[in-house]
Amino acid sequence: MIPQVFKEVIDLGNGREISIETGKLAKQAHGSVVVQSGNTMLLCTVVSNYDAADVDFLPLTVDYREKFAAAGRYPGGFFKREARPSTEEILVMRIVDRVLRPLFPKDYHAETQVMIQLMSLDKDVMPDALAGLAASAALQLSDIPFETPISEVRVGRIDGEFIINPSFSQLEQSDIDMVIGASEDSVMMVEGEMSEISEEEMVEAIKVAHEAIKVQIEAQKRLAEKAGKKETREYQTEAEDDVVLEKVKAFAYNKCYEIAKQASSKQDRGLAFSEVKEELLAQFTDEELEEVSDLVSKYYSKIQKEAVRNLVLEEGIRLDGRKTTEVRPIWCEVDYLPSTHGSSIFTRGETQALATVTLGTSREANMVDNPSLETEERFYLHYNFPPFSTGEARPLRGTSRREIGHGNLAQRALKRMVPEDCPYTVRIVSEVLESNGSSSMATVCAGTMALMDAGVQIKKPVSGIAMGLISDGERYAVLSDILGDEDHLGDMDFKVTGTEDGITACQMDIKIKGLSYEILVNALNQAKEGRMHILGKLTDTISTPNVDVKPHAPKMVTATLPNDLIGAFIGPGGKVIQELQKTTNTTIVINEDPVTGEGIVEILGNDQEGIDKVLAAIDSLTFKPEVGSIYEVKVIKLLDFGAVVEYTEAPGNEVLLHVSELAWERTENVTDVVNLGDIFDVKYFGVDPKTRKEKVSRKAILPKPEGWQPRPPRDNNRGNRDNRGRDNRNRDNRRDDRRPRGDKKED
Repeated sequence: MIPQVFKEVIDLGNGREISIETGKLAKQAHGSVVVQSGNTMLLCTVVSNYDAADVDFLPLTVDYREKFAAAGRYPGGFFKREARPSTEEILVMRIVDRVLRPLFPKDYHAETQVMIQLMSLDKDVMPDALAGLAASAALQLSDIPFETPISEVRVGRIDGEFIINPSFSQLEQSDIDMVIGASEDSVMMVEGEMSEISEEEMVEAIKVAHEAIKVQIEAQKRLAEKAGKKETREYQTEAEDDVVLEKVKAFAYNKCYEIAKQASSKQDRGLAFSEVKEELLAQFTDEELEEVSDLVSKYYSKIQKEAVRNLVLEEGIRLDGRKTTEVRPIWCEVDYLPSTHGSSIFTRGETQALATVTLGTSREANMVDNPSLETEERFYLHYNFPPFSTGEARPLRGTSRREIGHGNLAQRALKRMVPEDCPYTVRIVSEVLESNGSSSMATVCAGTMALMDAGVQIKKPVSGIAMGLISDGERYAVLSDILGDEDHLGDMDFKVTGTEDGITACQMDIKIKGLSYEILVNALNQAKEGRMHILGKLTDTISTPNVDVKPHAPKMVTATLPNDLIGAFIGPGGKVIQELQKTTNTTIVINEDPVTGEGIVEILGNDQEGIDKVLAAIDSLTFKPEVGSIYEVKVIKLLDFGAVVEYTEAPGNEVLLHVSELAWERTENVTDVVNLGDIFDVKYFGVDPKTRKEKVSRKAILPKPEGWQPRPPRDNNRGNRDNRGRDNRNRDNRRDDRRPRGDKKED
C-alpha cells in the first residue's frame, strides 16, 4: 500500500528551503516527521505513555543522535557502532529540551520521548538548527498535550547582514553564532557566542530569528491541518483541594514572607522554611495527612514561592537582603596551586570555582569526530559540579548533561579571547566547590584569571553574570547575580558574558510567556553594569596576563620545516626525532600546514637549553649558504687532500675545504695550515661545475702574499705528444689482437 504523504515547504531565501514531511516513516510513533534542508534529513518521532508515571514531574527525554552512515562514514573505535552520545549531541538535546519542557501541562506526568536522528548529511547544512523544528512538528501531529508549536533557528551575521541557518563555511566568517527558540509570541531560549557585540545588536539578532521562527510555526500548523490534527488525549490531572490551599496559605504565607525578609544564609533560610513546613503539617490530623499530605507539600511550595516573589515586587527586597541591582561580595586569588600551569579562585557570595590551566602541544588537542563535524579544539574547558558543592551526598554517575552544557557556555565565553597565534593547546578545568547562584559564570571569571596567571596572552579579560526576572504580568523586577533559590522561584535565567567592549556569550531560559523586548533590553543593560563591576574585581586581582609562563610550566616554540626535509628530521622509523627528544628532554610534534604543505614543528620543554638544541637541529637541516657570503666553520676531520669543516651556525652541515683553498702558498700537508678543532672563516662559492661539489675557500678572504704568482698553466703540447704516443701504443695493441693464435693442441 502506497503511503499518503503530506508535505510543507519553508522558503529561507537565496534558493534555500526546508521541507517538513509526514506519513511515510515511523507511523507507529504517536507523531513523526522528516525535516529536510538540502541533503540534510532529520527523522523525529515522539511517543508518550498513556498512563502517568508515579512521579510529580514530567519524565521527558529528548534524544538527538547523528548516524555516521548519514555522512557515508564508519564510526571510530573497535566495534564500529554508535554508542554513547557525544558532547555535541548532548548540547543539541539540551537546547531542544529547554524550549519544549515548559510547554507541557504542569500536571502531565506520563513518560515522554522525543527522538531525533540525523539520517542524511549535507556538508553545507547544519543539522542542529533543524532539531527544534522537527521536535515541535512531530508533537503537533500527535495527540500529546502540548501548549503551542515552537521552532528554533540559528542566526549568524556576516558584514552586518543577518543570515538564518548559515552553513558551516558561513559560520566561520560570522561574528555571531546564536540559536534562538521561540513560540509565535514569545522568545523562550537563547544560546550562543559573539565577537564582543553590543546589547542592541544582540536584541536585533533575536528579533530577526523570531520572525523566521514565526514562518516555520505557520508551516507546522498547515502540515497538521493537512494530515488531520488529532484530538489531544485526555489524561489524569492532579487532584486539587481549595480548602486545603486556603488553610496552607493562611498559616504559611506571612511566616514565609518574614523568613524571606530576614536576609539569612542559604542554610539558615532552608532550615527556617523547613520548620514552618513541619508546623504546617502539625495543623492536620494523621487521618487528614494520609489523604492530603502530597497536596499540603505542593501548596506549601507554591505559597513559599508566592511570598518570596511578592517581597521582591512590593518591597524590592531579596532573600539575602540585596537590592535588585546589587552583586554579592567577591574575593579572588591567583597562583593558588603551586604545581599547575595556572590557577585561580573566584568566590562570589556562596558560589566558588577553582580553575586550573594546563598547557600542551597539538597532540593534546580535543578531537571532535562526529558525522556533522570533524575538527580539533586547541582550547577547551571542562566543568565539574560535585555534590558537596551544594551540601548534598548523591551518586556519582559520570559527567552529567548539565556539566557538559555549563562547561560549553563558559568555553564559548572565553575562546574568542584566546589569540589565534597561541602556540599551546590550552585546557581549563573548573572545579565548583560551592554553589548558590551561577557556577557557570563563576567558571568564566575563574577561567579568565587562570589564563592570565598561566601567561596565556588573552586579548581581553571576560566576566559573566546571571540575571533573573520576577513578574506578575504587570510589575516586574530584574535581578542581578541571582541566587539558586531566585533561579528556582523566578521567571528567567539569563547568563551574559563579555569584555569591557561587548558580549562574548549568552544563555537564556524564559519560563513565562510574552516577555517583552523592553524587559529584555533592560535586563541586558543591567547585566552590563553587573559585568563591569565583576570585571573590575578580576582586574584588581590580576590586571594583565603574566609576561611568560611559570618556571615549571613547559615553554612552547614553533618552527617551520620544508616538506622535503620532514623525513630527514624524523629519521628512519622515527629514530632521529626520538633521540633528539631524549637528549633534549623535549616533546616534538610535527603537523603539516594545510595551505603551504610545510611542516609546523612544535617544541615543548621546560629547559630553554633543550629547546635551543632542537631549534639548532632544525636550522642545521634547513641551512642553505649563499654564494659570495662568508661563514664561520670548524674543522671536524682531516684528510690528505683537505679538511672537512662544519658551519658553526648550522652544526651537522659539512663541506670539504680542499687543500688548494687553504692558503695562497702551496700546501704540502693540511696540518701545516689547520688542525682539528680550528675555527676560522671561509667564503662560499656554490657548486663547482667541474666537480659538482660545493666549494668553499679560506684563502679567498686572505690577502695575497707579496710577489705571489699563480702556478704556470699546463703544457698543452706535451700533453698532445703524450696523447699521440698513447694512441700509437693502442694502435699496436689492436694490431697484435688481429694476429692469428696458435692451436692449443699443437702446443
